[in-house]
Amino acid sequence: MRKAYRTATDIEGPLVFVEVTEAVGYQEMVEIQVNSEMRHGQVLEVNGPRVLIQLFEGGAGVHLGQTRFRFVGHGMTLGLAPDILGRVFDGQGNPVDDGPAPIATLHRDINGAPINPYARDYPNEFIQTGISAIDGLNTLVRGQKLPIFSGAGLPHNEIAAQIARQAKVLTQEGDFAVVFGALGIMFEEAQFFINSFRDSGALERSVVFLNLANDPAIERLATPRMALTAAEYLAFDLGMHVLVILTDMTNYCEALREVSAARKEVPGRRGYPGYLYTDLSAIYERAGRIQGRKGSITMFPILTMPEDDKTHPIPDLTGYITEGQIILSRPLHKKSLYPPVDVQASLSRLRDEGIGEGKTRDDHADLSNQLFTAYARGLEAREMTVVLGESALSDEDLMYLRFADAFEREFIHQGSDADRSIEQTLDIGWSLIRQMPRALLKRIRVEYLEKYYDVAAKDELQMANG
Repeated sequence: MRKAYRTATDIEGPLVFVEVTEAVGYQEMVEIQVNSEMRHGQVLEVNGPRVLIQLFEGGAGVHLGQTRFRFVGHGMTLGLAPDILGRVFDGQGNPVDDGPAPIATLHRDINGAPINPYARDYPNEFIQTGISAIDGLNTLVRGQKLPIFSGAGLPHNEIAAQIARQAKVLTQEGDFAVVFGALGIMFEEAQFFINSFRDSGALERSVVFLNLANDPAIERLATPRMALTAAEYLAFDLGMHVLVILTDMTNYCEALREVSAARKEVPGRRGYPGYLYTDLSAIYERAGRIQGRKGSITMFPILTMPEDDKTHPIPDLTGYITEGQIILSRPLHKKSLYPPVDVQASLSRLRDEGIGEGKTRDDHADLSNQLFTAYARGLEAREMTVVLGESALSDEDLMYLRFADAFEREFIHQGSDADRSIEQTLDIGWSLIRQMPRALLKRIRVEYLEKYYDVAAKDELQMANG
């Protein structure tokens, strides 16, 4: 057993400096004996014999010369076993669902490495979320990192819970699991997620890690790594298809800034540490597929943009690392449309890899492009209406304006309990497109117009004629 030290020299809030005589590693865990209570900490910096420790439970009751510090010789680990499914843990991996701790078959350091680019397998299989604005226009692909950019007061938590309940892989055999990491959320939000998972039955195939707003900042930095360590075990050891949802990454970055400030590091943009990009990429790049492995990790990080600013460092850097973004719209939310996805501003860079015949449907790409085009024209007509009035619009502009209204009302809006299959999503898209004259549908190939547009129009005519 390694020796215990009573050589703390300075305490500043949750930080304590300890003099040591043995080799200590960065991010090594520390056991701290405070009277009869055992607390925990983590090494943040090593400078010769002087070690800086971040205290998980804060510095209250820690006294110089009296408190004992023992370095355990390894970083933070997570015990793993198949029965972690269906369980709820805190940000340190301790059960909080009144059940016993799983009997671990192995322990792994949570600071795993990103997937080697050479070993990556290219994402090319569709994941159905049941949300038309995502499945139809900004498709999620297995192994992709697709963040949701939200704002204060927007229903990103509801969307996250809905995706966790409904997501499924259609084209691959194998078990599907969800790893949910909640970072810095309120107790009421935590209860919302737990109740949502439990009531829908999704908890049985989920692993949940909860870090509450009053939990230590250093724990918030560990929570997404806990979640990804569990996901890597399920995906690459057990061969499962895993969807990782992390919310809210903004709280994670705030905790990173808090720890950086406590260490008196030179700040970067808006006070965030200069290594924010590197830190975020070390998390995001742990998602993906590995050649020769059956399982995969698909990631949905969710972050709230301060003041709805897309140029803020957190969404800005996240956009550089990930393959697109889903952006929520405050104007759509004010119209009581759910989910308020801004399909024009959103982007899935891997969409075309995961759609088409054998994956979704042969007409998916053409229909999606036509819906984008028609909706964009409708939004332009809506802007003209604000300036010039509806009477100044041409008949064609009026048609596109009505299309935009119907598109938001029938395609984007679907409610939090609606789980639409990809066929239902595409059929709704065709029902909207059929409101347009065939001559204006320049983005859809003739064979798809004959197969989906003309046939449906003939059926509707026959029904009208009895």
